[in-house]
Amino acid sequence: MINRKMLKQAQELQSRILKAQEEITKMTVEATVGGGAVTVVMTGQPRVQEVRISPEAAADPEVLPDLIVAAVNEALNKAQEMASQRLGGLGIPGM
Repeated sequence: MINRKMLKQAQELQSRILKAQEEITKMTVEATVGGGAVTVVMTGQPRVQEVRISPEAAADPEVLPDLIVAAVNEALNKAQEMASQRLGGLGIPGM
């Protein structure tokens, strides 16, 4: 038979996880590369929300794709770290 106390704790933990996941989807991170040439804003889901490109970066079509990739990858890393920290704060082993 399942211990009622353990079942209640599991339900409370599940509720905290769902709340944290909902909060993460509303949070954003920002990554800027190339000294401000390209900035990417990403949600915690992660989804790209905004890309800003300086006129100087836009004028250099050879470098621009690399800057965009770098900014997106940095924003993705930040979003993953943010989610990991938020979920890790719940005291769940392995998160």
